[in-house]
Amino acid sequence: MGKDEEGEKGVGSEEERVGKGSGYGKGIKEEEGLGETGSAGEGQEVKKEGDERKEDVPGKEKRKTRRSQRWKKKRQRRIMKKKKPQGKVGKQNLKKERRRKGRKVWEEEKKEDGVKWMQLEHRGPYFAPLYEPLPEDVRFYYDGDNPEQEGPMDELVCGVGTGLLPGSTSSPEIPKNGGSGKPLKLSLATEEIATFYAKMLDHEYTTKELFQNNFFHDWRKEMSSEEQEIIKDLDKCDFREIHKYFVDKNEARKALSKEEKQKLKEEADKIQEEYGYCILDGHREKIGNFKTEPPGLFRGRGEHPKMGMLKRRIMPEDVTINCSRDSKIPEPPEGHKWKEVRCDNTVTWLASWTENIQNTLKYIMLNPSSKLKGEKDWQKYEVARRLKGVVHTIRAQYRKDWKSKEMKKRQRAVALYFIDKLALRAGNEKEEGETADTVGCCSLRVEHIQLHPQLDGQEHVVEFDFLGKDSIRYYNKVSVEKPVFKNLKLFMKNKDPSDDLFDQLTTTFLNKHLQHLMDGLTAKVFRTYNASITLQEQLKALTNPEDNVAGKLLSYNRANRAVAILCNHQRSVPKTFARSMEVLQEKIDAKKKQVEEAQEEVKKAEDEFKETKDAKAEANVGKKKQLLKRLEEQLAKLNVQATDKEENKQIALGTSKLNYLDPRISVAWCKKFGIPIEKIYNKTQREKFAWAIDMAGEDFEF
Repeated sequence: MGKDEEGEKGVGSEEERVGKGSGYGKGIKEEEGLGETGSAGEGQEVKKEGDERKEDVPGKEKRKTRRSQRWKKKRQRRIMKKKKPQGKVGKQNLKKERRRKGRKVWEEEKKEDGVKWMQLEHRGPYFAPLYEPLPEDVRFYYDGDNPEQEGPMDELVCGVGTGLLPGSTSSPEIPKNGGSGKPLKLSLATEEIATFYAKMLDHEYTTKELFQNNFFHDWRKEMSSEEQEIIKDLDKCDFREIHKYFVDKNEARKALSKEEKQKLKEEADKIQEEYGYCILDGHREKIGNFKTEPPGLFRGRGEHPKMGMLKRRIMPEDVTINCSRDSKIPEPPEGHKWKEVRCDNTVTWLASWTENIQNTLKYIMLNPSSKLKGEKDWQKYEVARRLKGVVHTIRAQYRKDWKSKEMKKRQRAVALYFIDKLALRAGNEKEEGETADTVGCCSLRVEHIQLHPQLDGQEHVVEFDFLGKDSIRYYNKVSVEKPVFKNLKLFMKNKDPSDDLFDQLTTTFLNKHLQHLMDGLTAKVFRTYNASITLQEQLKALTNPEDNVAGKLLSYNRANRAVAILCNHQRSVPKTFARSMEVLQEKIDAKKKQVEEAQEEVKKAEDEFKETKDAKAEANVGKKKQLLKRLEEQLAKLNVQATDKEENKQIALGTSKLNYLDPRISVAWCKKFGIPIEKIYNKTQREKFAWAIDMAGEDFEF
């Protein structure tokens, strides 16, 4: 959309309605001005053309002048109307405005390559509140036997705290970390970090030696010299009183009255309204994670070597802001300044900083339902769909390369076979010791596979056993083609268990090869392609058009589950699973009893009708049968629910549904079989996949 077009359609007036003093709108107002200037320029051109025509056709001069004057007045009224204050714009008004314009955000004109937006304005991140000291009656105890310590230990000078408490999860035992000790008054900085540990006392992390060592090491670095002289042993620390304080505080929050909870919700909504939205090319877009992560203790996945280390508070001085040049730059908190203000419209993040644990960049991004995210999703699945047209050629190529004279090509071909057949992640290079010992296909070691010429009635079986992303164990036994098996034996020859299986292969080399085969193709695209194809094929095979809605939904979940198994999307069995299954079984048993009683009632009614042949008795039979039918349907639904729950207890369906499955497949399936989309996608997911819901018909094929 050009600037003139934006000016004509009143984008500026739309932004003025966002509200005064909100920090939004300057960029759009200036854009509106450009639009008016551009339109005025067009008006001048029309006038010149008219003047030329006046000389050519003198008889039309008066009519042309009157028409030009009417056009100018009409345009002036339109401009004045746009400048008229309209008040605050809400979600509904924006939706109405977009409907009035008759075009959806994903249908707007594409910008030149690399450019993501022309105008971006926001308030910057919302920073975690400062640390609030513990009440005087909540104390930390230390069994400190230190002869050099002079004076009572509870008279150390307090420092300045710099943190906020993270949430905690539950685990049965609370380690004592000491017992009887003397109360010790900590400086604020030291006390704050102590609360991070205290809040996690009921979590299994605090029982791990690595977690304890990393925490204590970082904690001591933040202590004052006096505290360092006293606190030398974590086992002598007693955090239980602090832990109890936060447990009680959490319980008190749960016990708040409805009015108090509503007040807290209103406060949260106010923050969301102020910081949770940005203006992107004339659209009010929701921001995904507008809050900086509070300080706390790093957990990591699996046996992460840095678990327990101190995550520092993010300050404005750490943050780089990204916005458009003509927008109002967000103001940092009083007394602070931004690290940098950037105007880079080739990226989609709004703010960024580097976290201190793994030294990686963190970003504030748009919400998944935003225009840019929708476009990115759409493009991702379109690339995967294009792979469908060339995948047979690629497969023929890597089969040919299994016999290549170059070892590098052979390794690439075998790795690509695994990525394609098993949907393995490529496995990016990483610094040794910096992260948990997780691997992908290219970083597999000899110890991660075993070769079996014959196993369980199959030939050429490869047994995989390794930790994948997020320390999720990947265990699988796969029968492979004979050339693959022979190549693996060759790759493993004369190597130690800790040596790389594909020692001449990197993901960079693999992806460069894939780019030559198809533009935009990477190893990750195979995962998206195979997941989507699997869902589509499974839905065709499993869906019975005669089933009721519950039966069709069970088929959908089973198809989704096949994808989750392919992609190794596992989860641990929820702690509440056993109890929730008990509750469900109780409902099933109760419903069975109701069905049995209803069956007896039907039999009685039928016997009564046989005896009386009465119309009233006949109506009663029909009524009892209807009730029985309804109860049987309810029982069937509960049984389906129980089956679904049991089958899903260790499978995470959400990951593939949100990241690997083309949503148009699910939308088309819903439309074809009359399933409400609400049964498949919740409200947030429907917003994320609005483009797919609008685009896909029941005949869509991936």
